[in-house]
Amino acid sequence: MSQFDVLPDERTIATTVTALEARGFTVEVVDDLAAAREAVLARIPHGARVWKNTSITLDEAGISAEVDAPGGPYESVRLQMTAQNFASRQMKEIAAAPDYALGSVHAITQDGELLIGSASGSQFATVAWGADRVVLVAGLHKVVPDLETARRRVREHSLPLENVRAQEAYGQNSRLGKTLEIYGEMPGRIHLVLIRQVIGY
Repeated sequence: MSQFDVLPDERTIATTVTALEARGFTVEVVDDLAAAREAVLARIPHGARVWKNTSITLDEAGISAEVDAPGGPYESVRLQMTAQNFASRQMKEIAAAPDYALGSVHAITQDGELLIGSASGSQFATVAWGADRVVLVAGLHKVVPDLETARRRVREHSLPLENVRAQEAYGQNSRLGKTLEIYGEMPGRIHLVLIRQVIGY
């Protein structure tokens, strides 16, 4: 097992939650994927415009299917983008400012910092600023001691696993083109649902 697939002890979880809250994030710790799905969907009012970033965690929790269901209770921005052959600029405009953005992170420091790696950075805009509210879901195995270890986790653990997924999905390797580091947020905008399971990478 990788050092980056180890769940932290309860003391570390408590320390991390306190640090995250001090930086303006709100935090829920849940036991499993079913509880994570319930926690996320409880925060999103029916009829809200929702953008969902690509995430194994969201997929396996059943959140992706619920949010992007045709005729479902939410207005899926992703469905709007894929319904027609939009030009790139139109796609950017549609996705720029949803009511809610959902996603995950690749690393969380015990000091309360969040890191997300990406090839293109396409998921960064809504999380960093565009969405009114953001809900991020992650397994607690993504907690690491410090920022340098978080960067290592993205490069040495998340990227190789994303390469495997990208080969299967697109027939090509991924790459780490950009990293979003979030050190704090206006209170109440970003909510974290942390799961006591190894899920996602």
